[in-house]
Formats: sequence, structure tokens, C-alpha cells
Amino acid sequence: MARLPRLTVPGYPHHVIQRGNNRQPIFASDSDRQRLLALLAEYAVEFGVAIHAYVLMGNHFHLLATPSTTEGLPRMMQAVGRRYVRYFNDRQGRSGTLWEGRYRSTLIETERYLLVCMAYIDLNPVRAGMVAQARDFPWSSHGHYIGQRQDRLITPHPLVWTLGNTPFAREAAYADMVHAGVGAAQQAALTDAALRGWALGGPEFVAELQKQTDRRPSQMRAGRPFSRVEPGA
Repeated sequence: MARLPRLTVPGYPHHVIQRGNNRQPIFASDSDRQRLLALLAEYAVEFGVAIHAYVLMGNHFHLLATPSTTEGLPRMMQAVGRRYVRYFNDRQGRSGTLWEGRYRSTLIETERYLLVCMAYIDLNPVRAGMVAQARDFPWSSHGHYIGQRQDRLITPHPLVWTLGNTPFAREAAYADMVHAGVGAAQQAALTDAALRGWALGGPEFVAELQKQTDRRPSQMRAGRPFSRVEPGA
């Protein structure tokens, strides 16, 4: 059976997951993490991709990004992947593949899932038991959104501006949202959609996507939408 092509439509946010082969570590030091971020920053500009959020875990990383062209995201990921593997193999004296095949991705409906996906990405280190709070993990975009630092890689999505009328208000609102958590059903939906490559959103969103691509965006009719964040989850 032929491999299903990726669903990539410009102008929509995409949740991307890239894993290490056999779940092996993809970073051996902080210098490696800095190198990957530098490559993402370089190629995001070159291929017209706005990166809204990221987290670098031990054996995988997540991105939330909006490409401006159909080929922008795949070309960025290909360029970053190839250069990082050469760099990592040279540093570690190894050869061969580093990635678990091609990256996984899906489109998400902005109004329903963009902020939820950002919180989901930020909370990965907390769920993994690496830190107690998202603010304690230095290798994600969380610090940028709560005012801890400025991250040149990040292009905030316009929806972030709806969180408050001032930078302080937006930072506080976003910190509260992440602290409230993401429910188990939302986590499962975001992970499953990215790994399977099906769009995540309501029926109207899926129907609109279908007008813009020959590739079927959904495996089945979309069900009831989740709320943005479930307090206390």
C-alpha cells in the first residue's frame, strides 16, 4: 500500500513531531540543542515558515509552525534534518541515520487548538518528569511567552495577541493557561493526529481543507470539539 502523502497546506498551523531512530537520544549536549535551534532559525527564514512554538526533548522534538507555501515546511525539515545529522554524526563519531523515518505532522484548527497545542508542547518536559513546571525547562519556547527571555526563533501567531492588551497581560494569561494544564483527551487527540497525519478540527474546518488539497484531510468525520483547556487537568 502506498504511503500516504503528508497533509501540508500553507497558511495553517502544523504540529510537527520528529523522533530519534529507535527512540535513541538526538542530543548529547546543550551545544547540540543550540545547533538544532540555529538550523531551524536559518531555514525557517529561507523557506518562509513561521515557528510559533517548540520543545527539544531527549529523543524527539515538537514544532508548531505555519508555512507560507506548500513546500516550505517539508523543505525546511529536510534541510534541518540533513545538516543536523551530519553535524551530530561528526561530533559523535558515528554514521547512519538518526531519525525515525520522516517527520510526522498534522494541520490543526487555529481557534480551537493552537493555544492548546502550544500548552501541550510546553508541558512535554513536565509530563516526562524532567521538570516540575514548564518554566523550569530551558529548551522550549515557553520562556519566550511568559517574559523570561526573547527567542529569535519564535514568530508569535496572531491568536496570541488575543490573550491580553499588554505584553504583561498576555504573559500572565499564557502562564496561567499552561499551569491549568491540558486534559488527557486533548493530549491524546493532538498526539494521535500528528502521528497519523489527519487534520485536527471540526467538520467545517475539515471541509474547508478539502477544497484546498487533493489529499483527504480526515480519516473520519470530525466529532465534538474539545474545549481549549480543561482547568485543573
